[in-house]
Amino acid sequence: MVMYSLLLFLTAGMAGALLAFPVARDMLSHAMRAAGARLHTRRAALVLAAVVLLGALPLAALLASGSRDSSGAGELAYRPVNVQVAQLLEGEHLAPPQPLPPLAFTTAEVTLVRPMLAGASRDWALLNDGFSQRLLLVFRIMREQYGYDMALLEGYRSPQRQDLLAAAGPHVTSARAYQSYHQFGQAADCAFVRDGKLVISERDPWAMRGYRLYGETAEAVGLKWGGRWAMMDFGHVELHAPGN
Repeated sequence: MVMYSLLLFLTAGMAGALLAFPVARDMLSHAMRAAGARLHTRRAALVLAAVVLLGALPLAALLASGSRDSSGAGELAYRPVNVQVAQLLEGEHLAPPQPLPPLAFTTAEVTLVRPMLAGASRDWALLNDGFSQRLLLVFRIMREQYGYDMALLEGYRSPQRQDLLAAAGPHVTSARAYQSYHQFGQAADCAFVRDGKLVISERDPWAMRGYRLYGETAEAVGLKWGGRWAMMDFGHVELHAPGN
């Protein structure tokens, strides 16, 4: 590619010199007449064809390269991970699953891990639609492809509740009001459901395998996963605006 570009530069330079300097045109004309006198007409034609080909090849290569680059950019701009993602982007609207009974979020096992979960909102209608559709798609893939049923632990979070959780300490959250995507309906904490019960434990091998698949799936549909953070939050996902 570098050689082609160099040849194109030299060809363009020669053409520019011919256009700008009459002396150069006269010299070239004289040289061609002299060559024509010495060479057979057929040989002169072959030489002329070679010169034209020499100038055309780098130009063609440059144009072809530009065409490939443009096509590649288009592919990168829209490359659905799978058919389900494509269907979502084309307008399929997913409905939230049936909610678990309120007592499922206040058992001793759940309270041990999430002691302030009773006051959390699990209203899907309060979430940003673009975010909720991606999250519901994650739920579907986790169920249909991996056999994991999932439940929403907390979605939208009021500024007051955010400050309340922050006051509990950094082991809960270090984000105060409006420092979390929960306040904008673009974040959620989720967990697995096994035999009708919530499973949040990070010591359960089945759950840890699920978290890994959950994180990979969430990232595949354009969400950020809390499992990548320094203070890992395996059940957390959020939707960032472009550039954030």
